[in-house]
Amino acid sequence: MPKIKTNRSAAKRFKVTGTGKLKRNKAYKRHILTKKSAKTKRNLRKAVIIDSSNFKPIKKITPYLQ
Repeated sequence: MPKIKTNRSAAKRFKVTGTGKLKRNKAYKRHILTKKSAKTKRNLRKAVIIDSSNFKPIKKITPYLQ
């Protein structure tokens, strides 16, 4: 069986937690921040666990993510 290539862009975006869940950062934090409230910007800092419906396709493109 040949090795599976990892999607490198996805590998840089996701981290695995200790329990095996996938963690990601939130979007909309790069520019046009003046119109966003301090509360919105503060909440965008926090990483979140990806939704269970997205878990399978992400694990498929990142097979060796430990």
